[in-house]
Amino acid sequence: MSNIAIKVNHLTKVYKLYDKPIDRLKESLSPFKRNYHKDFYALNDVSFEIKKGETVGIIGKNGAGKSTLLKIITGVLTPTSGHVHVNGRIASLLELGAGFNPEYTGIENIYLQGTLMGYAHEEMETKIDEILAFADIGDFVHQPVKSYSSGMFARLAFAIAINVDPDILIVDEALSVGDMRFQQKCYRKFRDFQEAKKTILFVTHDTSTIINYCTHVLWINDGEKIDEGEPELVCKRYMSIMTYDNISSNIVLKSEKLITDEADIYYKWITTEGLESFGEKKVLITSVTLVNDNDVYQDIFKGGEKITLKVKMYSYENLSDLIAGFIAYDHLGNPIFGSNTHIHNYGKLDFEKNKEYIIDFMFELPYLKNGDFSISPAIAVGTQGEHIQHHWVHDALTFKINSHNELAKMGWIAPIKNIKIKVK
Repeated sequence: MSNIAIKVNHLTKVYKLYDKPIDRLKESLSPFKRNYHKDFYALNDVSFEIKKGETVGIIGKNGAGKSTLLKIITGVLTPTSGHVHVNGRIASLLELGAGFNPEYTGIENIYLQGTLMGYAHEEMETKIDEILAFADIGDFVHQPVKSYSSGMFARLAFAIAINVDPDILIVDEALSVGDMRFQQKCYRKFRDFQEAKKTILFVTHDTSTIINYCTHVLWINDGEKIDEGEPELVCKRYMSIMTYDNISSNIVLKSEKLITDEADIYYKWITTEGLESFGEKKVLITSVTLVNDNDVYQDIFKGGEKITLKVKMYSYENLSDLIAGFIAYDHLGNPIFGSNTHIHNYGKLDFEKNKEYIIDFMFELPYLKNGDFSISPAIAVGTQGEHIQHHWVHDALTFKINSHNELAKMGWIAPIKNIKIKVK
């Protein structure tokens, strides 16, 4: 058991359903123990094991029993039969606001949640700054949480869950209410947890998330475990039955590499102040923008357009052998494509102290799947293989793809035609 984080044995949860409220009283008073209810099996004899360090996704249609399963694992519900063994400290994010006192402020609820997780007030004081920085809800943290939007609930609840150093993180669809930047931030935390060999268990209807982030997947349907195993195979079987009401038995896993490259556009300078970033910061990326072929700001595309990503930087020192570039990500935080001055052989890139530079990356936007995307620009010194980041800005720009073109099923980016650098 030392390598097992969660072990579920023959778990069953039965609810009694009554046609009329009076039937409950009739049943309790019946001298012959007559039943006036019908049994509803939210879970029926479910068993599985999750190893330490695994990221496990749970899929299934609405009402399949996924949330009931997580509530039993976290101790919110008790099973009718069977048992759960948990090895490690759990932090959970179930339905929004669960465990919060609506009359308390955000700060007060942070300490309340810490107490429920077994932390002393003094221990939570050491974590409060990190929690507030991650939640990023401003002065609302001093307001009663009953005034919060669903997005604020999600930000604060997730910030608490991931900053109390749990062994096991459990999340139930709560991230779907956040905006794109917040979701990207959460998925980066998922990767940090994976690198730290922590266990993650989460429910989602997004099979792309399952395939990209999970090492294992469970499929629950009508309270029963239908399948578990390799994420890609299980998700294909799941989508088959959801789409055609038929489980395909001839699905073969293939090593397919989907090349979905992308780009973005904005013509109005968007400041990077306050965004997540890292680096030595001898050069700062101060703002970015995307423009179309007519040098006009645009944020919705169909694919195939000629666009320019403009990145404005300020150098605080004389620097040589710099590399400027960017990476574009989909809404799950997966890198789709990127470019930089090194791989396109721009030549020697030197900055002078106390000067501002604008770098233009001009290229054709590929045909991408419809959805939201983001761009993270960066400036570093060194080579492609060995370099030191001066400034990397997470999700500096966002844009949408909305296209009915069949080519949008797969995206391809043409070579960048030109890179121009201007000194202001």
